[in-house]
Amino acid sequence: MIVNVRINNSFVFVNEVELSLKADMRNKKFATNVYSENNYNILKAVGIYGPNNVGKTCLIKSIRSIRNVLLNKDIEVRSNIFNKSTVCEMGVTFLEEGREFKYDFKYDAKTNEYLYERFIEIVHDQYSNEKEIVMLIKDSINKEYYYFKEKPLEQMLQLTAKNNILIYLIDTDEFDSFREIKNILLSFASKIEVIDMNNIPIGKTIELLKNKDQMQEKIVNFIKNADLDMDNYQYIDDSSIAVKVSKVAESKVEEDALNIPERVMDQIRLTSVYKGIPVPSFIFDSTGTKKIAALASYIIEALEKGKILVIDELDSSIHFKLTRAIVSMFNNELNMNAQLIFSVHDINLMDCKKLFRKEQIWFVHKDKKGIYLYSLAEFTANKDGIRDTTDIIDKYRKGILGALPEPDMINTLLEVKHE
Repeated sequence: MIVNVRINNSFVFVNEVELSLKADMRNKKFATNVYSENNYNILKAVGIYGPNNVGKTCLIKSIRSIRNVLLNKDIEVRSNIFNKSTVCEMGVTFLEEGREFKYDFKYDAKTNEYLYERFIEIVHDQYSNEKEIVMLIKDSINKEYYYFKEKPLEQMLQLTAKNNILIYLIDTDEFDSFREIKNILLSFASKIEVIDMNNIPIGKTIELLKNKDQMQEKIVNFIKNADLDMDNYQYIDDSSIAVKVSKVAESKVEEDALNIPERVMDQIRLTSVYKGIPVPSFIFDSTGTKKIAALASYIIEALEKGKILVIDELDSSIHFKLTRAIVSMFNNELNMNAQLIFSVHDINLMDCKKLFRKEQIWFVHKDKKGIYLYSLAEFTANKDGIRDTTDIIDKYRKGILGALPEPDMINTLLEVKHE
């Protein structure tokens, strides 16, 4: 699970921002919203609010970038265009197998080089005191190199290339202790799923529906339980479907019109059943229903396997009651180790009376000086009059919590009417 994420001079963030998922256990309300293990208390879900174009999506992209760096996938790390420095700084603190680790790196977006890496284990005693054990440092900027176990590896660090992170540059077969670090980082990163609600790949749902097992049943039940007035949702592997579609295409002049890609056929085979009548989902179902079907596999897999699901614009084309139900699934005591991080505009979710702890609601605010990331927990009862029983939606509407757009569309109307 993610404990916190740190970003500096990357995307829209000029200065360092930090998204924390640590639970404040002085607050006993909604204890089921917290995952607890070995004196660690981590929030199961966090929602991020803010106007358009202030950094919510960039925060999601940053989490994806950290995951892709660790998994050696194509990365999208860009330095802030308003800063002369091209060095981006990113870091993540996470729980893995009951232990807490911290990983940071610096990446030069101009030269595509990793200039700095640091890997730390954070140990807690019975009194919740923290102690950092530095396991690895590679600092090409200040010429500092350290490895906590094997001196030969420490001497090798300064000779390694800068075009990738160390776990892909060093032969772990030669250094058993370093293999452990690699396994920890890969195990954590492989649990992160990042999706955009405006472009959800349907492929995962299709693949899971092809397998006639319990996972398939759970996905179908999720879709049906979403109250879509649907009898069933299924993948029909029937060659006759391809024949029918081919006949439609015969009227086209192009000779390759009949060569329908398999990925298209997969979507054609997705069938919704209404009142006993099967219909092609991609033709009959609404945009929201298609999104729910695509999202179902990610949610079920996250809850089943303890993954970290990161969603941009969770409420896009989804009814507010369904969005609330999805968040409640992750907050529920039956969820033991899955985590949800999402950006959202729907203020109906901003509910500290029935749904969220204060530290689960975050805001992104932008002004002429910069971009700020902060949680509702930073507003106190004594200073700001914000309590767990406060009407948070009303406070947000009045602009007391910030992160609220101030559109001035009347001037556009006046200009149009004047012309």
